[in-house]
Amino acid sequence: MPFVLKKVESIKGKKLNIFLMNNLEYSLKDTQRLVSKGRIFDLNMNSYKITDIIKEDYILMALFEGHSKGLKPLIEFDDFAVFDKPTNLMIHPISKKTPYSLLDEIRFHFGESANSCHRIDAETSGLVIVSKKKEAEIALKDMFLQKKYHKSYLTIVRGKIENSLKIDSKLDKENGNIGVRMAVSESGKESLTTVNPIKYNIEKDLTLVEAIPLTGRQHQIRIHLHSIGHTILGDPVYGIEDEITDSYLNKTLSKEDRIKYTKSHRLWLHANYLEFNYKNKTYKIFSKNNDIIKEFYSKP
Repeated sequence: MPFVLKKVESIKGKKLNIFLMNNLEYSLKDTQRLVSKGRIFDLNMNSYKITDIIKEDYILMALFEGHSKGLKPLIEFDDFAVFDKPTNLMIHPISKKTPYSLLDEIRFHFGESANSCHRIDAETSGLVIVSKKKEAEIALKDMFLQKKYHKSYLTIVRGKIENSLKIDSKLDKENGNIGVRMAVSESGKESLTTVNPIKYNIEKDLTLVEAIPLTGRQHQIRIHLHSIGHTILGDPVYGIEDEITDSYLNKTLSKEDRIKYTKSHRLWLHANYLEFNYKNKTYKIFSKNNDIIKEFYSKP
């Protein structure tokens, strides 16, 4: 399990929040997060509140301790690194029972202060920037928040796309039975995706395309392509009956049924390229994962 209980020497009689910030050098935000999530205890496993006075010479802290399954950074710099995330891997754990996520590898390689600076869906593979220290995390997250980057994806879609196009349909929550599903809606948020076809596979009736999201809406590439009749190969959320999607989200859909209904064992969407400026230097990073190319050219 990634969370371990550690016995930490404390200062009896000192306020917990002051001790965490002054003596253990946690930020105010991290201090609040640890206490609000119930991860600080006395020796009898009673949870501390943020302004409680420390009652003993030790406190217990439930801390995330990353472990590795052999995934290494694609490239590393002084302040940050880039991982080429495989499909079906969450970036952050959703609970203390999550056995493994990319955060395990991040913390294993770079320590407790390291973190991801943006997110991609668990099923989407590809490039993820991670900071090694808090200062870099703040700067890089702000860069993503302000959209000061260029990102492109490779994806395999059903049907033939012959020409480059721009999809500017507004997007909003579908408000149907599937809570995560987005939909084209005139009352939604402005969204823009550029699509450039690369190659058409006539035997499979599939097109390999480059997709460039110029805005960053949830499932933007997936719903935009689906809305024009070119659903991404292997998508278990779009172009699928609600009961199948519901089974997938509840992790009760068998691998065989997934392949039956989506025509693949995974979502073929890959974050292939990132370009950004950090400390007055421009970085241009390409993925080295070519699984999507192999799948596109593999025999039917």
